[in-house]
Amino acid sequence: MEIGIIGAGNIGSTLAGYLTNLGHQVTIANSRGPESLSEIAAKTGATPVTTQEAAGAKDLVIIAIPDKAIVELPTDRLSASKAIVVDAGNYYPSRDGRNAAIEGGLTDSEWVAQVLGHPVIKAFNNIVAPSLASKAFPTGSPNRIALSVAGNDEREKQVVMELIDKIGFDAIDGGALSESWRQQPGEPAYCQDLDKDALKAALQKADISKRAENLAQADEIARPYF
Repeated sequence: MEIGIIGAGNIGSTLAGYLTNLGHQVTIANSRGPESLSEIAAKTGATPVTTQEAAGAKDLVIIAIPDKAIVELPTDRLSASKAIVVDAGNYYPSRDGRNAAIEGGLTDSEWVAQVLGHPVIKAFNNIVAPSLASKAFPTGSPNRIALSVAGNDEREKQVVMELIDKIGFDAIDGGALSESWRQQPGEPAYCQDLDKDALKAALQKADISKRAENLAQADEIARPYF
């Protein structure tokens, strides 16, 4: 596949390495420009490009940036894209500023889809970067970590789930995009290194009435790292 990754932090660069190793044609971009990505390119094999170029990838675009930077993306190109667009980000008010739409009830990725003018699949957001980088194992391995994939297009979800399996993690269907709050910061399924059964249970355990409280607690824990 032709894959563009927007965001060269821990998640984006780790995914670039995995996907290049699987034989995909991977480009990677960040806000500082391709000249700043030589070290990541050498490490991952991905090709540094501009954000505009990464957004034009034919088959898959993975967005792994803070929510506050979503509005700076080339929405004209993304809205017209035929590619699957994956949102791997999470909303943290202390980093991203207050987002009235999300705090009014939209999930992070529903808001992202509105800004981009393009449907998105939510994936790669409920695992910490060190686990993503070091805990990938072949299909069938015991205690394999599972990732949740949410979205409204069943075919697109299946493509992303198959990709996750090839990378080295189990994937489960997290339901519609409106249900993706279950895998957001502060919820039982968020960044816990769970296997398939435990992740399914954690997603179901999430209580919508505690969503705001859980996010606030997660934000306070994360605040020193921003």
